[in-house]
Amino acid sequence: MSYQVTARKWRPLVFEDVVGQSHVTSTLRNAIASKRLAHAYIFSGVRGTGKTTTARILAKAINCLSSKDSNPDNECEICKEITAGRSLDVIEIDGASNRGVEEIRNLRESVRYTPTRGKYKVYIIDEVHMLTKEAFNALLKTLEEPPEHVIFIFATTEAHKIPMTILSRCQRFDFRRISIEEIVGNLLGVARAEGVTIDEEALMVVAKKADGSLRDAQSIFDQIRAFCGNQITVVDVLKVLNVVDQELFFRVTDLIKTQNVSGGMQLVDEIVKAGYDLREFLGGLSEHLRNLLVVLTTEATELVEASEPYRKRYSEESKNFRQNDILRLIKLVNELEQAIRWSPQPRFKLEASLLQMIRLERSVQIDALLDQIDELKKKLSAGGSNGQGQRENTRTTQTDESSAELKVVGQVSAGRMRNASPVTRSESPSPFSGNSPSAPTPPPQDAPRKAQPVTSPTLETDHSVEPMRKITVEEAFEQWQQWVGEVRKTKIGIGTILGESHILDVTDGALRIGCPDDYHLSSLKRHKEFLVDSFQRITGLKLRIEPVLNTNPGNGYAVHPDTSNAKTSAGSQPQQQNLGNSGPGEHPILLALRRELGAEPID
Repeated sequence: MSYQVTARKWRPLVFEDVVGQSHVTSTLRNAIASKRLAHAYIFSGVRGTGKTTTARILAKAINCLSSKDSNPDNECEICKEITAGRSLDVIEIDGASNRGVEEIRNLRESVRYTPTRGKYKVYIIDEVHMLTKEAFNALLKTLEEPPEHVIFIFATTEAHKIPMTILSRCQRFDFRRISIEEIVGNLLGVARAEGVTIDEEALMVVAKKADGSLRDAQSIFDQIRAFCGNQITVVDVLKVLNVVDQELFFRVTDLIKTQNVSGGMQLVDEIVKAGYDLREFLGGLSEHLRNLLVVLTTEATELVEASEPYRKRYSEESKNFRQNDILRLIKLVNELEQAIRWSPQPRFKLEASLLQMIRLERSVQIDALLDQIDELKKKLSAGGSNGQGQRENTRTTQTDESSAELKVVGQVSAGRMRNASPVTRSESPSPFSGNSPSAPTPPPQDAPRKAQPVTSPTLETDHSVEPMRKITVEEAFEQWQQWVGEVRKTKIGIGTILGESHILDVTDGALRIGCPDDYHLSSLKRHKEFLVDSFQRITGLKLRIEPVLNTNPGNGYAVHPDTSNAKTSAGSQPQQQNLGNSGPGEHPILLALRRELGAEPID
């Protein structure tokens, strides 16, 4: 007999041999035993999970002359014909090449004829989603009320493309992805039957590469066997498949622990020279970090998809990390996977992100910092109960503890303002270690010690803003015309509205501007930030702008177009600009049109 690939040679012949689909095979066997067969089935699922194989077993089981426990005996003439693909009662149709209305019309004509030897005539249509809309519509009536001797079995990898009118007339079975353990068990059985020696770690690599498809795993097994013969090792598998070695991922976490920046650059160079796919490397790194996170959260290795030696390594390696650190690393890797897809220089992206992960600082939990504060307070209280002589000797120590406490309080306050996000510390030279977080590192004994002033920790100090110098209302008034002109250059409308307003006073770092009506008030309020920035550019001072409604411009400093420095006392009447025939209650926009453009009313 000529050579057959593993997927065909070891194809299941009974329901029990189908790997990983017990929910489907058990239901079909019970339906056969109770004689409750449906007239149409849909088998959906990813490639290589046993859809067509199960359809053939079902066709043999319902036509077998001497079935056993709802399984075909594979010995009678009908079973042999179906297995060999030459039965006239089991018709397999490729939906991709027979997708038109004419093919479906021929099928409708052929279903009228009774089976030649078996009890049922079975139509297996593979990739049925490839049929056209018209072909599906032509099949509806026959599918809903077929002859009693006809059973339809549709297999598809994209069930969402099948019309609901078809789905509602069939029993649907979803074939799930096959687990790594099940694939390893199947390949191990095949290897023993074939006399092949293969490492367990090599089988794990093959199973992961198959991605839930048993047929893919068996095809990879044939490829490796052709390269290695009957002695297969994990090194050979990695070489044939060009899969990233698991040791590289452990090297990454070692570099992160030791903050070895130069080692990170050398590792990227090795990855590129080895010809590894960078996206595949990042996917493996994500899985590696996920395994560490699983061990940290569950304190067990049962959920880690790896061989037993690597499970032990993950158990030891997880002691050097914290959950928050692993979560931050996973986030960086996921962001890099998205960025590297469209990057013209993926190597540079990988180098930069890997260095960022290596230099990442360790996170400290807020509750741990709070415990440190409590301990420091207890020490301060104990130190305060000593005698006067002891106070002189311990004054320096208490000052240092107070400074350390203020530093921790500032970190806690900053963390609370960030919704209790992890607070990072840069005092430790190795940010990733297995030891618990300790109190902040005190300064060296021979270093000069100074007590830090006690400040409120509720807000973080912005050192980029210089202390604000006070400004008087006279100084603000002197800059008024220049400020209005600057605003008009950028936003003429706001500059015009600002020029029609007036200064009231300057109090507590706020410049109060009087507005003649609600329109001016709302316009200036909407552009407060813009006004603050423009005033700072003119004067070098950053004041708050507070527009208020003040219909009497005599209360404060009024600015007129004919004078740049016309101060009015409280209660005095300001000079009025001649606006033509404008009335006292005319809208401010009309006033601006008259003044700026010389507009006149139309009778």
